[in-house]
Amino acid sequence: MAARKVLRMPKVLECTGWSRSTLYAKIKDNKFPGGQKLDPGGHTRVWFEDDIEAYQRGEWKPAEAVA
Repeated sequence: MAARKVLRMPKVLECTGWSRSTLYAKIKDNKFPGGQKLDPGGHTRVWFEDDIEAYQRGEWKPAEAVA
């Protein structure tokens, strides 16, 4: 099993061409992958490169809401 490459915020912004506020707005509206926190109580967030690439190809789908 290959390791998934992770991207930090500056690289995600570079890949998308968005501002930080646009990125967070899209995450809030469930229109972009939210990434993963490295530490549950921390602030550092990373995104998986394959999720960003899937989004750019139009293949990313938000997770279904669990009732």
